[in-house]
Amino acid sequence: MNLGFIGAGIVMGIAAIGSAIGIGIAGQAVIGAWKKCYIGNKPAPMTLLVFGGAPLTQTFYGYILGFLFMKPAAVASPDNGLLYLGIGIASGLAMAFSAIAQGKAGAAGADAAGETGKGFANYMMIVGVCETVAIFAMVLSMISL
Repeated sequence: MNLGFIGAGIVMGIAAIGSAIGIGIAGQAVIGAWKKCYIGNKPAPMTLLVFGGAPLTQTFYGYILGFLFMKPAAVASPDNGLLYLGIGIASGLAMAFSAIAQGKAGAAGADAAGETGKGFANYMMIVGVCETVAIFAMVLSMISL
């Protein structure tokens, strides 16, 4: 059994779990912000949806790393299977925690933007900083392959 194939699959799986958790956290806040708008007879800003969906990108990063880079590497060098498995687990966890942090930041941003109608770009900058962790994990893992 080539452990590299398991690493290729596991990186996406772990990243997707983090995305799901992050989306759940941010999504609850987006729905709550919309509810406050409806109660106050204000229009519900659809821009808040960006906060809820932002953690989804970590799933794409897991896919890119796992199947576009690790799987071919595992085919080319099956003896490095344990290395690829380790990279998959470590990178997947980094991406998952990035998505969870992004969900928390997005939740705060959605709440603040929904209540005040101001600061969207500022809040998105913090969401973007959380995203950067996942990008670094993906790119540095690609380099190590």
